[in-house]
Amino acid sequence: MFRRTFWFGTGVAAGVWATTKVNRKLKQLTPDSLAATAANKALDVGTRVKDRAVGFALDVRDNMAQREAELDDALGLNAPVDPELPAPRRRHAIENHHSSNPQHVVDDTSTYTTYSYNRNEDH
Repeated sequence: MFRRTFWFGTGVAAGVWATTKVNRKLKQLTPDSLAATAANKALDVGTRVKDRAVGFALDVRDNMAQREAELDDALGLNAPVDPELPAPRRRHAIENHHSSNPQHVVDDTSTYTTYSYNRNEDH
């Protein structure tokens, strides 16, 4: 009699365990559960992609700054300025030789003529 009771209890326990497993699996396969699982996985993938993109952008920025410094050194832009050299003059870029109003300017180093620029004169 104890033998039959033991096997009956074992069968009941196995049946409860199997029923619980099947019910959990069925709940996982419902449309709402599948949608939630897909959304969670999509969020995880999006987070990983964003983290990698941010890391890549930071690497690009660091390498760009390093390359810019190398180019500045190669072109001598970081070199100290020699105090004996005159300051660069950029007057030539704004002179208008077609204007009729020349103004004579006397500088401490040279004399040059500037012209007023009126945008409406060209039309």
